[in-house]
Amino acid sequence: MRTRTIPTCTTSTGTADTAHQDKDRSGVDNILPLLSDPTAWAALATLVVMEVVLGIDNLIFISILTNRLPENQQAKARRIGIGLALILRLGLLGTVAWIVHLTEPVFSVLGKSFSWRDLILVAGGLFLLWKATKEIHHSVDPDGGGDEKKGPQLGFAAAIGQILVLDLVFSIDSIITAVGMTDHVAIMVVAVIAAVTVMLIAADPLSRFIAANPTVVMLALGFLIMIGMTLIAEGFGAHVPKGYIYTAMAFSAGVEGLNMLARRRRRKRAPSPEA
Repeated sequence: MRTRTIPTCTTSTGTADTAHQDKDRSGVDNILPLLSDPTAWAALATLVVMEVVLGIDNLIFISILTNRLPENQQAKARRIGIGLALILRLGLLGTVAWIVHLTEPVFSVLGKSFSWRDLILVAGGLFLLWKATKEIHHSVDPDGGGDEKKGPQLGFAAAIGQILVLDLVFSIDSIITAVGMTDHVAIMVVAVIAAVTVMLIAADPLSRFIAANPTVVMLALGFLIMIGMTLIAEGFGAHVPKGYIYTAMAFSAGVEGLNMLARRRRRKRAPSPEA
């Protein structure tokens, strides 16, 4: 009986090892064809660009919000915020099947069907409108009518909490966009990591640029209001082409860039006080 039992155990172990090897081999076999497929590379390049563009909204919000923190906490908050964006995006990629179901109707009001994605977009858009309006009010009247101390700073935990809320909204929108462009999860993962890496590299320079140019802060807050309105419109079923939004943003940024250049040249030409 023992001689029969021992081979049986060995056989089961060997079968399990063989199954793991076959599973690992099948995973590699699924990825290797993508490396030699030009269509997969084209999809990856397109998806990376789309993810970077969608990440601009997230990055602007993070930069403006973290600039309200004490200087020694700003870089840390930016890294945590972008890190949370990466974790949320990769976590949502692991639940692609569930994400796809978010677009299914949940209820209807006056003949208009709403899905969980619609509700999340509307809630995120309203939050973005509220936050951008509040920041504009703070920029215009930092003293709060003289009843508060000048420039009240945001708490670290509050900043991370607000960043997390918008990370969730932008992450769901980002992953749904990715699912609509490719069926390969590996391509989605690489595109998300590449886009978040770009965000991580650009975060500090963008925050310093916004902090050094107050007029850019107001322009960026205007962008956030426009993005919030776009999220609400899409939540109600009115599709707004992203190209229109980002073209308007690029045009406004170009005009502001010309204004900054003109102000810099006027300062250089202005006579010094000693003269």
